Amino acid sequence: MKTHIYILFVILTLASSITSCKDEWKDKEQFEQMASFKAVPGNQGVTSTYLRYTPQGKVRYELPIIMSGSIPNSKARTIHIGLDPDTLARLNREQYGHRKELYFKQLDPKYYSYPQTVTIPEGATTVTLPIEFSLDDLDQVEKWVLPLQILNDPSYDYKANPNQQYRRAMLHITPFNDYSGTYGGTLYKIYLDSDTEPLTLNNHRTFVVDNKTIFAYAGTRDIDYIDRHLYKVMMRFTDERIDLQKRKLEIWSDNASQNKFKIVGEQSYYTINEEKNPTKPYLKNIYITLFLSYQFEDYTTIPGQRLKYRVEGTLSMQRDINTLIPNEDQQIQW
Repeated sequence: MKTHIYILFVILTLASSITSCKDEWKDKEQFEQMASFKAVPGNQGVTSTYLRYTPQGKVRYELPIIMSGSIPNSKARTIHIGLDPDTLARLNREQYGHRKELYFKQLDPKYYSYPQTVTIPEGATTVTLPIEFSLDDLDQVEKWVLPLQILNDPSYDYKANPNQQYRRAMLHITPFNDYSGTYGGTLYKIYLDSDTEPLTLNNHRTFVVDNKTIFAYAGTRDIDYIDRHLYKVMMRFTDERIDLQKRKLEIWSDNASQNKFKIVGEQSYYTINEEKNPTKPYLKNIYITLFLSYQFEDYTTIPGQRLKYRVEGTLSMQRDINTLIPNEDQQIQW
């Protein structure tokens, strides 16, 4: 009998202890409450920030700010936001060393605006910092970054997360339209002079000019070339039909007087096809194919000598759209 009474006493004691622990979780903060950005960096230390291009280049981006902790935010807190050029400079040195032509560049203030403070209400754990961008004439030849940080000061009513990846947001500005992105180039043949064996690149990245226009770099050039701005191939997507599937693609160079860009062969065109993903019905697959045929001259690689190139073939891209997500910039599976 005494044994049964002892066991019952132990059970009641444990139950009381467990209830007490549960109450502590409700009333006491188990983790320090700190302010953080939600801006996960990629392998280059920056966060790709995709912005839908609009006719005037104006677009709003909502950057999440989170107050960490195990219980709701205990009071309204005013979070202070500022620029962080020092971290951007350090990131460039760590990523690219002395190769300054590859550096990310800080976005000019004329292209954006944001409030210097944002309030997290009592009981809330997340707010967004509204950033207004105006990117109409932004030159996509450069790699633009808006470097932000959550400021710290003893007088503030919060503490910024000391972890660099949470306290700072290196926003790599990436405008997009219906046609921009990375195209596969295995069928895109690049011939030097009279060579019969072509050069190819697996991927060719394209950049926004306006709603209907993108540009890529001629031949084998990409964003890592110092002289890339001299070899842009502009592509405008028209509504003019060549046949039931093909539509006319206008191509030109903004430096044709120097690089001798010239259209050769048949008319350039593009096709667009859409279909539901066979295994994931909520995904819409969009397939874009470009056919280009042109020639140009490389006049900067070897001083005093011009290298003639002929390019012909197709570039192809698949864009996957998650129709369950309402926000367009988040729908696309980049």
